Amino acid sequence: MTIRIISDSASDLPEAIARKYNITLVPLTFSIGDQEFTDRTSLTTQEFWQRCSESPVLPQTAAPAPGKFAEAYKKLVAEGATGILMVGLSRELSATMQSAETGAKESGLNVPIKFVDSRSASMGEGINVIVAAQMLAQNPSISLDELATATAKWCEKTKLYGALDTLENLKKGGRVSGAKAFFASALAIKPIVEIREGKIVEGGKERTRSKALAFLVEKVKSAGPITNLAVLHAQCSDLDAFVEQLKGVYSGEIIVGDVGSVIGSHTGIGTMGVTFHVK
Repeated sequence: MTIRIISDSASDLPEAIARKYNITLVPLTFSIGDQEFTDRTSLTTQEFWQRCSESPVLPQTAAPAPGKFAEAYKKLVAEGATGILMVGLSRELSATMQSAETGAKESGLNVPIKFVDSRSASMGEGINVIVAAQMLAQNPSISLDELATATAKWCEKTKLYGALDTLENLKKGGRVSGAKAFFASALAIKPIVEIREGKIVEGGKERTRSKALAFLVEKVKSAGPITNLAVLHAQCSDLDAFVEQLKGVYSGEIIVGDVGSVIGSHTGIGTMGVTFHVK
């Protein structure tokens, strides 16, 4: 069996890694006002954040249409795939997985396609796509069922914590009041979010950014034996210093991914996060 792996652009997977493992990424879309864009292709990251700062409304994000997945599946089969694994954005956060499944039916293909809900987002989703690709590279004879089952087990071990630099996006999205956002800004409060059971929940709050980033480092340090650590960031000037802090508590390779337009629409610029697998 020739298995190919597919995911969606909300995984924030670095382009170099997607190329290395021949991973196909189906893009989500987003709109700012009455203009619609395709994630990862329509705007550069800098242009996206500039548009956001100038817009009074939050970007609206949307799952790929089933037809986009159907096109991707057909292309992979035309390239020789005899089995496809799709690892996607948490069902609790998006209709992307549902769209991927509908696209498989619409494609009319007889090739088996398996679906794994990452139960995460951004690089929390991304590290599960990477693990699936690594397992396939190390054992090309693995069956599609075995690969899907093993990947799902990794998804259950995924932790993700993010420190938001601003409540502006949550304010624009109606998640918090303007007064609360104003006072949080005035008091320099930095909210911490966590993805738990596929949902975004409050993970804490710190009074300064340095304390918020120290909180993330402590989460890594106190998690016990971990693997596949990755950092996700939205245009953070203190990225390098943060990665150096993590190297003090984790000796393995640290993957760094940019928070893209889809996830960034909800978290805002300056977001810094960590994600990893607990053993």
